[in-house]
Amino acid sequence: MNLDDHPTVQWYRQQELTQPRSDGSTKLDPQWLKNLCIEAGAVDAGFVETERSAIADQMSDLMEVFPAGKTLICIVHRLNHENMRTVAHSVTNLEFQQAWKDANLTARTIAFRLQELGFRALNVPVGFPMEIDRWPAKMWLSCDKINATEAGLGQMGWNRLVLHPRFGANIVLGTILTDAELTSYGAPIEFNPCVECKLCVSVCPVGAVGADGYFDFVSCFTHNYRERMGGFADWVEKLVASHSVKDYRTRVTDSETVSMWQNLSIGGQTRCDRCMAVCPAGENQIGGFLEDRKDFARFVKKMQDKEETIYVVPGSDAEAYATSRFPHKKIKRVSNGLRPNSVMMFLKSLPIAFQRHQAEGLNATFHFTFTGQETCKGTVIIRDKTIKVLDGIVGTADLHITADSRTWISFLAKEASLPWALISRRIRIKGSPKLMKAFVRCFPA
Repeated sequence: MNLDDHPTVQWYRQQELTQPRSDGSTKLDPQWLKNLCIEAGAVDAGFVETERSAIADQMSDLMEVFPAGKTLICIVHRLNHENMRTVAHSVTNLEFQQAWKDANLTARTIAFRLQELGFRALNVPVGFPMEIDRWPAKMWLSCDKINATEAGLGQMGWNRLVLHPRFGANIVLGTILTDAELTSYGAPIEFNPCVECKLCVSVCPVGAVGADGYFDFVSCFTHNYRERMGGFADWVEKLVASHSVKDYRTRVTDSETVSMWQNLSIGGQTRCDRCMAVCPAGENQIGGFLEDRKDFARFVKKMQDKEETIYVVPGSDAEAYATSRFPHKKIKRVSNGLRPNSVMMFLKSLPIAFQRHQAEGLNATFHFTFTGQETCKGTVIIRDKTIKVLDGIVGTADLHITADSRTWISFLAKEASLPWALISRRIRIKGSPKLMKAFVRCFPA
């Protein structure tokens, strides 16, 4: 059959005659598009043009999945505050599970409605699934928190959650890409809904939310995401390493085993979310905080007093904090599975993995030269409990480490010992060995 004689092709040709394609000059009104999003199930929406500099570091991923994208549609879904304000993780996780489903359904509905109007649109997953083959590097396609703040849907709070002016921390975010252009776009709001009460600081079981505004991502990730990603990988490795059922039970409690089953069968669970539970930000929550602060204090104390297991990396700031601050809670030392698989990733991950209190008294410059399969150079400056990582060799080093790249990655994964690597000259150091030990102490694994 000639292609032009096919019924579907003939139908399409007829559509071209009766409904000419847009020349690209049509721009959507943002209020009209916001109403469409709310009708689809969102409680709020905002919009960001893809050319905005604040989202430039996302564009390679976003353009890879949707090269036609011109606009990011950022949507907000509401969480039930009462489900979040509880010490029962089952109630909180149920709310999260449903909200993620609702947000993905809403984003999908918005994409379909735009397509019906002649525009192209793609909804990015809310939460999971992610591009897991990239692990442990960046797996998400869209940084919803940054998009939301740029769209005017809130500001980042002390707890590192986007706080919506009305709903505060009790929200789930989503992103849709479309080739439609708008007559105008959103901008960050001028005030931060965060009232700086620091209740999130007082309730964090691992000290990840610092009183000075510092945030320790690794400590939060290790505990709250224990059953996910790296924590799950650590559990599998414990399972494989066990010599018998008895040996396995010395490593993993029955409750933890069943918790892993729940995570696999019901869906991804979290172990904390306390910073969200106590947050009074937003018009819907601020009244209760202002009128009855004692009630907030009672709830904070209830969370602080709860007997539970806190997961920490050995030698981390989280272990020191939890042991000192919550002696009645059970502290369990685990791995979070965050192992870089390249030396470039190693250098990039250092600011995230850095444990500032382990760096107390350390003021030094470290040079790294990696050879072999992967070659690169970097400079790490640790001073006054802060870290800076620079490309290339900068300044004068207190310690210079030259290492075969594969050996270094094996060393980080604890598959190769440092003494063996030094004896075999696969890792060489120029400077005091004490500085090497001090450096390693800042990045417990």
